[in-house]
Amino acid sequence: MSLLVNCSNCRIPLEISQCATLIRCVICNGITRIAAPRALPPPHSYYSPSPSPQRAPSFQGGAWTGRKKALIIGISYKYSRSELKGCINDAKCMKFLLVNRFKFPDDEILMLTEEEEGPYRIPTIQNIRMGMAWLVAGCRPGDSLVFYYSGHGSQQRNYNGDEVDGFDETLCPLDFETRGMIVDDEINETIVRPLPCGAKLHAIIDACHSGTMLDLPFLCRMNGSGQYVWEDHRPRSGRWKGTNGGEVISFSGCDDNQTSADTSALSRVTLTGAMTYCFIQAIERGQASTYGSLLNAMRASIPNTGSGVGGGTVTSLNTMPLTGGSGIGLKQEPQLTANEVFDVYTKPFSL
Repeated sequence: MSLLVNCSNCRIPLEISQCATLIRCVICNGITRIAAPRALPPPHSYYSPSPSPQRAPSFQGGAWTGRKKALIIGISYKYSRSELKGCINDAKCMKFLLVNRFKFPDDEILMLTEEEEGPYRIPTIQNIRMGMAWLVAGCRPGDSLVFYYSGHGSQQRNYNGDEVDGFDETLCPLDFETRGMIVDDEINETIVRPLPCGAKLHAIIDACHSGTMLDLPFLCRMNGSGQYVWEDHRPRSGRWKGTNGGEVISFSGCDDNQTSADTSALSRVTLTGAMTYCFIQAIERGQASTYGSLLNAMRASIPNTGSGVGGGTVTSLNTMPLTGGSGIGLKQEPQLTANEVFDVYTKPFSL
């Protein structure tokens, strides 16, 4: 039987065996001594962030300068019937972008892939949950967080009435066949709702059925000419899906009823997700001055990644069999969702 105990240093929940007397945290390397066997904490305490001693924000030049933290997940499902080819490459490319372009500290980026060393860096459902809790733990005004995922996405029927289309979106951890999937309600509860005023979170989701993966209240519905309207996705049940005052914006690889593809467009050998490639390409080409310009650039590039441009070919879809889903789409259109509406062509993009 395994139990959970909070790290005495960074307060991240750690999974321990019932007879353990101490444990080392894989996030901060701190040692936590276990005085006696402990029961599982109630659900709300698992998701509640606690103060972190690392990198307190400062006030410089009239603006808060806080920490930059990122959780990067890439899952290939190697040697399984669900295997994908480009997801670990996606994770490495995203880390390179964050470190070199946006100056995220290397020690504030948590990588979860099958290539990482140590059992707690493998993208299982428990480790992803711990990673999401770590991402928002101790979040303060001025902090900039990034949640990145490349892997399988799916859908399942929604029974609480908080989805416009009647389906919840899900992420598929490495062990999803035995431990289950992570539903968008849980993602929203874990990394969206705790975000405090003055902090911001960007999510980049390269998966099928990912349009509303963070369950944010508003979706930017954009046509081929770049005209857009904000769709209201607030649940009729009245359950709030926004933040605690912070700002959350999510880019996803496709709409909820569409699929996402791997492509070799980034190089003639290396496979990456089409959405990840187009996201990075738009930034490197200077096409990301605003959220609208970035979204338009991604949408313009996606059709070309599978048509032989740059040697690119579509090799696989980041999709899973739907659990009561509505079918697989034939197009891939990147989507933008947010906790509040804004003018996408005047709001500067920054991470």
